[in-house]
Amino acid sequence: MTQSAIRQSLANCHTIAVVGLSPKPHRDSYRVAKYMQDHGCRIVPINPNAHEVLGEKAYASLTEAAIHERIDMVNCFRNSEDIPPIAAEAIAIGAKSLWLQMGVVNDVAAQQAQAAGLTVVQDKCLMVEHRQLR
Repeated sequence: MTQSAIRQSLANCHTIAVVGLSPKPHRDSYRVAKYMQDHGCRIVPINPNAHEVLGEKAYASLTEAAIHERIDMVNCFRNSEDIPPIAAEAIAIGAKSLWLQMGVVNDVAAQQAQAAGLTVVQDKCLMVEHRQLR
């Protein structure tokens, strides 16, 4: 993963589906999503246990969300072992990029997503990288 992959992922990003977005303001997923929302991105919460997060309707899955929203980036706040089916869904819905937050790495899922044409970033904080590129 190069800086160009990070730049490309952020440059083409208008709508971000956040898998594992918590409605709790003290959680990292909430803070990162709020930051991106404050910087002009549309946030689509993916959390089967929430109805709404950050003023946006929450969906149980990427597939359900994609019926209603055009998703550019899938940002994952899940354990590394949970990533393969999320990556498969990201491919199926036509997302442009798959972003795995700090501490989240799954090389097999990343390779599958890259082979399908997605830009993939692993083990990086979306908010930190966005701040650095601004």
